[in-house]
Amino acid sequence: MNGIGWKRSSMPAGPLRLMYRMYRHVLPAVYEELGRWRARAEAIPDPELRLQALASISSKQFHCEGGAVFAAAAGDRRGDLVALIVALQTISDYLDNLCDRSTSLDPDDFRLLHRAMLDAVDPEAETTDYYAHRAEREDGGYLAALVAACQSVVRRLPGYAVVRPHVARLAGLYADLQVYKHIRREERLESLQRWWAHHRADHPELMWNEFAAATGSTLGLFALFVVACRPDATERDAERTVKAYFPYLCGLHILLDYLIDQEEDRIGGDLNFCSYYASDAEMLGRIRWIADEARRAANRLPCAKFHRMVIEGLLAVYLSDPKTARQPVVHRVARELMRDSPMTRLFFWLNALWIRRRGAPKR
Repeated sequence: MNGIGWKRSSMPAGPLRLMYRMYRHVLPAVYEELGRWRARAEAIPDPELRLQALASISSKQFHCEGGAVFAAAAGDRRGDLVALIVALQTISDYLDNLCDRSTSLDPDDFRLLHRAMLDAVDPEAETTDYYAHRAEREDGGYLAALVAACQSVVRRLPGYAVVRPHVARLAGLYADLQVYKHIRREERLESLQRWWAHHRADHPELMWNEFAAATGSTLGLFALFVVACRPDATERDAERTVKAYFPYLCGLHILLDYLIDQEEDRIGGDLNFCSYYASDAEMLGRIRWIADEARRAANRLPCAKFHRMVIEGLLAVYLSDPKTARQPVVHRVARELMRDSPMTRLFFWLNALWIRRRGAPKR
């Protein structure tokens, strides 16, 4: 049910209540939404676009499962946020597949594809031909439908006007990253560092790879969507949320993702932000520091317990991944990070294992 009310007391304050909502309400809705988009993807005329759309849903389903935790904090707007988060994350994962396995290395192609992300969070934007710079173009309206689904929800969120400029900035940084990290390999590092030079003054405490990692997370967007559920949302609410999530919580999210993917990225010759640390010790020290900063930032937010649970959930999801145990260095780093984490992390770790084994219901 999507009503107009919202209150802070609706946010889950403990892990048991949070996971009850996830299992009872949120995850079934996520699987329903993914099933709908999977059916739409199966009808894509172009075989390459169809392949990548279906692969992005199958292999990256856990992105939607994890991101939808924010819907558990949205009160009676839960249904709206599930639909919005799943649609936006599906756009992100689909475009990432198109760029990672691209038949093109054209930055204009990547830029135009990711205009879909910007349009999705702009309720007044008109869709365009996002495939204009590539050979594969016939998607049967799939990407435009995802964009329209996001726009339909943000128009209904009572506080969206307040968060909209911040959402647009984070979405713009996300799009920039996807362009620079997918161009020709010999141009990537220089382009990323040149881009970082324009933003270094805002985050002098970060290394360039940590800033880039932070821009690659959608969690800041999802947290702002929760703020937008409130009819009484203020600019101060939006600013505090952005500062809490970007760069530390978002940076932790993506650095953990790259941490466990080091082996496969090394084999595939793909860019990995964790590989730019001078040593394993430096990598551990920096990720640990970012995790601590994320916790401190979360403690400054209203409903701090919920945001701290997001952090512990991130650690649980990534450090319980089977890829962690197969990489000795990563396994050691994971053990050290686990020592810094409170006991609630164990609870989320067990739940992450359960969700992985259980998966989505068969359709």
